Amino acid sequence: MNNGLKVLFAIVWCHILQSHSLAQSSLDKSAARGKEIYISECIACHMENGEGITGAFPPLAQSDYFENDIWKAVDAIINGLEGELIVNGNTYYGVMDPVALSDEEITDVLNYIRNSWNGEAELLTPEDVTKMKNSGVGQ
Repeated sequence: MNNGLKVLFAIVWCHILQSHSLAQSSLDKSAARGKEIYISECIACHMENGEGITGAFPPLAQSDYFENDIWKAVDAIINGLEGELIVNGNTYYGVMDPVALSDEEITDVLNYIRNSWNGEAELLTPEDVTKMKNSGVGQ
């Protein structure tokens, strides 16, 4: 490999590492803000560890309900939930009122939930939430 190609490779590799580091930093900051929102808005029902209360409040930690469809979580925050809900094989009947949060706050709390309790997910952005809302979710 000639020196020019080595330098180009090194520059590209550094850029990739820096981009990953910046994304992780953004995720960490968002999740930290989200933890505060979770404590004030979610912890009473879903508990500190995200496990909820079987038969009463569904878990958010390792939840199969949200696992493959983040928009369900966004919709639940914006519009609330009512009626039968099956999460991780358990059936729940109840009501979750809508939570009045900005797109950034929705993003932050979901980044916290999705990356806590052994969860690992990519960064969700306020722009993602705005796009979802503009697409008419829950209507």
